[in-house]
Amino acid sequence: MVLNQLENNPEQTKTGDIADHFLQCSKLGRYLTIADNSRFMITDDFKVNSFIPEASAIAAIYSRDSLVAQAALFPLSGSVESMSAIQRDKYERLFLLIEEEALENDVKISARTLLQAQFRKAEIRALEVELGEKLSPARVRYRNFLKIVKKLMEKKLTSGPFLDEFRGFTQEVAGNLDFGIYSFCLDRLFGSLRVPMKVKKLLVLEIIRYPPIIRRELLTNILAFRGQLKELIEFSKYLINTELEKSVKIEMELLEAVKLQQLSIDEIEIGLKT
Repeated sequence: MVLNQLENNPEQTKTGDIADHFLQCSKLGRYLTIADNSRFMITDDFKVNSFIPEASAIAAIYSRDSLVAQAALFPLSGSVESMSAIQRDKYERLFLLIEEEALENDVKISARTLLQAQFRKAEIRALEVELGEKLSPARVRYRNFLKIVKKLMEKKLTSGPFLDEFRGFTQEVAGNLDFGIYSFCLDRLFGSLRVPMKVKKLLVLEIIRYPPIIRRELLTNILAFRGQLKELIEFSKYLINTELEKSVKIEMELLEAVKLQQLSIDEIEIGLKT
């Protein structure tokens, strides 16, 4: 159900704009979002949506989510085998660039593999299956965790056992679940009136210890959530102010402003130059 909700939010801008949008995300050092910034990209987006080659290439190079970056390679490589010599040469140079510049090592390896295999469909399919084998168990685990969330909302589970379940879920799916799906799950927890405030605060205490990029996205999602309870916002800001360095706090304030559409990437760049 959650995957369907994510997939039913297609690209909102012209195809030419999405490449620029991905570049803007990378400039802020954040995960890629869809064009209207309402949610993060997931691997399925590259199956159900058509992206111009430039956008897919940027996603493959700059996505902080290794799974999304690998998924972006497949629409690029799928038609190379039947291209003219001139077009094929262009794509081979593009994949060389991806191999050299990609942030994620798995993407570098996949790009090299496709080049060496001369974009044979069998090799593309093998890499797609390999990616699916990473994703499928994590998504099954995610759906099982949703049952735990349901128990919490029905008051059949207390905060302590739920937190243990959450930690186990996070540890098991780390690196094998689209960040967009993980984020979507947490957004629903923090936005639900059926989840006790105590649980939400315990989750914030967990997130404050996450790696910087993940922490920044998840905490600013809480702060930028329309209609978020004031108590949770104040608690989150208190932790940010007391537990994190000043530079990290400023980064979060800027990203929160971007998510609330109070600042644009261009305004941030101008501010940094002055």
